[in-house]
Amino acid sequence: MATPHVSLTKSLTVFPKTLNPSKLLELSNLDRQCPLHMYLIFFYNPSSIYTNSSLDSVFTKLKIGLEETLSVWSPAAGRLEPNPADGKLNLRCDNRGAILARAVTDVKISELGDLSNYNEFFEELVHKPVLDGDFCEFPLVVAQVTRFGCGGYSIGTGISHSLFDGPAAYEFLSAWATKSAIFKDDKEQYGVELQKPVHERGRLLMGSVPNRCSGKPSAAGSGAGAVAIDHLYKLIMQSAMGNEEMEKKEYGCRTLRVSRGMIETLKKKAFGENGGFPCSSFDVIAAHLWKARTKALSVSKEKIVCLQFAVDARNKLKPPLPKGFSGNSFVLASVALPAKQLEEESYKTIIEMIRDAKSQVDDDYVNAYQHGLDGPQASLPPLKELTVISDWTRMPFHKIEFLHGEAAYASPLKPPILDVAYFLQNPTDSQAIDVRVTLLSQTLDAFSTYFFTSMH
Repeated sequence: MATPHVSLTKSLTVFPKTLNPSKLLELSNLDRQCPLHMYLIFFYNPSSIYTNSSLDSVFTKLKIGLEETLSVWSPAAGRLEPNPADGKLNLRCDNRGAILARAVTDVKISELGDLSNYNEFFEELVHKPVLDGDFCEFPLVVAQVTRFGCGGYSIGTGISHSLFDGPAAYEFLSAWATKSAIFKDDKEQYGVELQKPVHERGRLLMGSVPNRCSGKPSAAGSGAGAVAIDHLYKLIMQSAMGNEEMEKKEYGCRTLRVSRGMIETLKKKAFGENGGFPCSSFDVIAAHLWKARTKALSVSKEKIVCLQFAVDARNKLKPPLPKGFSGNSFVLASVALPAKQLEEESYKTIIEMIRDAKSQVDDDYVNAYQHGLDGPQASLPPLKELTVISDWTRMPFHKIEFLHGEAAYASPLKPPILDVAYFLQNPTDSQAIDVRVTLLSQTLDAFSTYFFTSMH
C-alpha cells in the first residue's frame, strides 16, 4: 500500500436545528473523572446502494441528522465550564455546536487489513480540532466522514467522556444515524422509536444525597468507603516507593479474538468438565486477562496488583436512574492481590473474587465512590500493576447504521487511560469477544502468547 494520506476538504460547526435556552448543567463527580474525548471509527464497506452517491450528499445528510439530534441531545452542543469557586467542571448548554468534517483518501478499506486491529492510519480518520490553550473552547462532539478510494466510507467520532458514558454514547450515535436517513426510506428511519434522553444528573449530584460514608480508606467489604479508590491509592503509593523511572515509552494496541470455544475451555479450566458454569464470559476472560497481563509485564511477585472493571450503577441506585439517563453512571469495582498469589491462585478463586466485587456495588458503594473522587483530580500515569476493563459487549456499536447496513467494524482509538482493555462484540460472530489491549510495544508478543495459552 502506498503511503496513506487523507485530505480534509471541509469542516464546519453544526448547530442544533431548534435552539434550546442556555443553561448550566451541573455534572457529577463520575462525569468529571475523564473529560477527554473517546474516539471511535465506523467502517462501511463499498455497496452498490451508494456507488453513484456523492460524498457531498452523504455529508449533507449527516449534517441535517446531527442538527436534529443536537436539538434533543442539547448538552452535546455545549461546552465544559469550570466553577469559579472550586474549579470543578460543569457543562454550559449554549448551542455552540459540534464539528463535522469531510475528507477523502485514495486508500481502499481492504488495504487496511484486519479492521479490529489498531492502525496508525486510523488517527487520520478522526477530526481533532487544535486546542488553543482554552480547554473550555473545545467542542464536546467532533466527527469526520471520509470516502475511501474503493467507494467505502468511515465515520470517525470523538465524544467527551464528561458528556456521555458508553451506553449514552451508543444511544446518541444511534439517534444521529436514525435521523440522518442515509440510503434509507424516510419512513423506515423515522418509524424507529427513540428513547428520550434525560440529561439532568439528579440522583448523582453530591448535594442531593446524604453523606453516608466517611470517605476514608476501608477494608474490602466494610461498606465505609469505595474499595476501588482505596486500591488505587495503594498502587500509587507503591509506585512512588518503588522509584521507577517514568521515561517516555512506546505503547501499542492489539486485538485478540476469543471464540466461544475458547471461552468454554476457560470455564472448564475453572470449574471442571461437568458444565453448569456459575460465571459469565466476562468473569472468566477478565480473570484470564489479569493473569496474562501481569505475567507479560513481569510485575515483581511481592507487588500488589489490581483488577478494576466498570459496573453500570443505573439500576444499583435507590431509586434507580431514569430510563434514558445520558450522563456517566459507571463506577469501578476492584480486586487486589500480591502478584505471586495471583499467579498461583486458581481461576475459580479469582472469578469468585470478581463476582464478589460486583456484588459490593450498591447504593452506598456508589455514594462512597463519588466522595472518593471529590478531591483534586490528577492524570494517572500508566501503572503496570493496574488492569482496567471496560465491557462494551452490550453496546454493539457496529450495528449502528449510518450508511447502508451494519458497519464492517467499529474500532476505538487508543484510550485516554492506557491501562484500559476493552471487551467488544465481534461483528461476524456474536458468540466471540474481541479483547483490545494497549501495552508497552515490547510486551505485546509475550502477552499474546500468555493470553492464548490454555485456550486450545
